[in-house]
Amino acid sequence: MNFETLCVLGMGYIGLPTASTFATHGLKVVGVDVNQRVVDVLRNGEVHIQEPGLRTLAQAAFRSGNLRVSERPEPADAFIITVPTPLVGEDGKRADLSYVISATESIVPHLRTGSLVVLESTCPPRTTVDVVAPILARSGLQPGTHFHLAYSPERVLPGQILRELIENARVIGGVDRASAEAGRDLYALFVRGDILLTDATTAEMVKLMENTYRDVNIAIANEFARLAERFGVDVWRAIELANRHPRVSVLRPGPGVGGHCISVDPWFLVEAAPDLSTLIQQARQVNDDQPTHAMNLVRRALGDLAGRRVAALGLAYKPDVDDLRQSPALEVARLLAQAGAQVRCYEPYRREAAPAGAEASPSLEHALEGAEAVVLLVDHKVFRELDPEHVAGIMPGRVAVDLRGAWNREAWQTTGFALHVLGAGQSRG
Repeated sequence: MNFETLCVLGMGYIGLPTASTFATHGLKVVGVDVNQRVVDVLRNGEVHIQEPGLRTLAQAAFRSGNLRVSERPEPADAFIITVPTPLVGEDGKRADLSYVISATESIVPHLRTGSLVVLESTCPPRTTVDVVAPILARSGLQPGTHFHLAYSPERVLPGQILRELIENARVIGGVDRASAEAGRDLYALFVRGDILLTDATTAEMVKLMENTYRDVNIAIANEFARLAERFGVDVWRAIELANRHPRVSVLRPGPGVGGHCISVDPWFLVEAAPDLSTLIQQARQVNDDQPTHAMNLVRRALGDLAGRRVAALGLAYKPDVDDLRQSPALEVARLLAQAGAQVRCYEPYRREAAPAGAEASPSLEHALEGAEAVVLLVDHKVFRELDPEHVAGIMPGRVAVDLRGAWNREAWQTTGFALHVLGAGQSRG
């Protein structure tokens, strides 16, 4: 198929890079977002997302005349839905498809024979065929007969989105073979990785499997860290030795799992088949409990937390990004404040950020002033390279808690800090 026009619904972490990339590869693209602030920011030539290279790419797309933004969809040869699917419900573990449903409904008046609709939002299995297809059929056109419908999951890593959009393999699942092939023709405009065709439900499950696989493996690393503390073992040294086995690759433990994918997607499988997903549920429980375990490590280092002044370094869900979605670091800081600590947070990519009960610091120095303990929550490069002598010159306390295994133990201890490391039950000998 040949495509000239594209409508991308949702100008977030995936939608904006996707729309900009298609625009710089020759398509006429309208990016749609229901958030007026997002639309206004983009119309002013700026971006609302911190991602390396995105501002330059988006501005090039706007200058080319191929990208513009709107509050509502318009007729196009193809539509891509990249809206959020957060967790909701009393237990916070059920997929909220309201944004997908709303976006799909907004396409109906503009659907025409030969159109392609692609859902990229992460969803429970069968969402494309059981939710999206019936809504689109209200147009009087049938998916797979009059227009093409496919599911193609985004598989990119924040901090590397622009490169991975182009270089990663792309899975495209159609409601029929022709729909998958139409999706291939669209993404082939810029994708250099392999384009792999399948059915829509398989493509949905592929996305969930990838992130659930990682979640389960992180859970075992976090459980190893707890066991090491119980047995008096240094988990970091144990992992280093275990990974010398040619078929073993234990991941790194930490204060939990966050982000818009790994901490969310496994619940979509649990929701769809709770009777068949007991391992997935247990892994989620381990990782969901890890912020509490991390907070208790700080409690063991300081004793009673009431009134104790703590500098919390980093709130993002992973290093060197500004993304706070589902961040375990944010939860650890919240738990510390809830336990009575006076918490000052410093997140270099989001300096205004702090959970309820904590204070946001405009600088590292402000966070450290008067602190009795410093806690490494996120191993941003600026924190990995932190000089303990510099820290000692600012904060009066000499307690440091490393929840990422990132600090040089000898350097911190030589400077006079009592260093407590997650999973380190004894020296590294």
